[in-house]
Amino acid sequence: MPSFDIVSEVDKQEVKNAVEQANKEVSTRFDFKGSDARIEQADYVLTVFADDEFKLDQVQEVLNNKLIKRSIDIKCLDFGKVEKITGNKVKRTVTVKTGVEVELAKKIVKEIKDSKLKVQASIQGETVRVTGAKRDLLQETIALVRKQIPDFPLQYQNFRD
Repeated sequence: MPSFDIVSEVDKQEVKNAVEQANKEVSTRFDFKGSDARIEQADYVLTVFADDEFKLDQVQEVLNNKLIKRSIDIKCLDFGKVEKITGNKVKRTVTVKTGVEVELAKKIVKEIKDSKLKVQASIQGETVRVTGAKRDLLQETIALVRKQIPDFPLQYQNFRD
């Protein structure tokens, strides 16, 4: 039976490259001269440091542009609250979301079942597997999920006939 998987993945190496490029740009920009503006990465958790909230937003904007250029959807970023460190310095934690969360997976399965398409959707860890009798039904399912869930970056992989 034909099947495919609905996943949400982000290439860790591309995130690392985007962080390095953003740090390089921030270190050379005139408006950040003498400031402690930088981005640190620990796996899929990024920490943005700056002297004040305005500069923090500027560094975040540079990071977002670098991520977009490396074809990483910024809808997968989860922005934390701005925290004060010492003096005027502030930081923000940005988490890169990977994998389809349980609530989102349940919503996807519910949307597929409500559509009355003759396919089966099952949650398998951080992926949703969809199987059907015909390839055309699977393509309709992909179109349906793209239309119903536009606010989260999903990829459709492992398409088997």
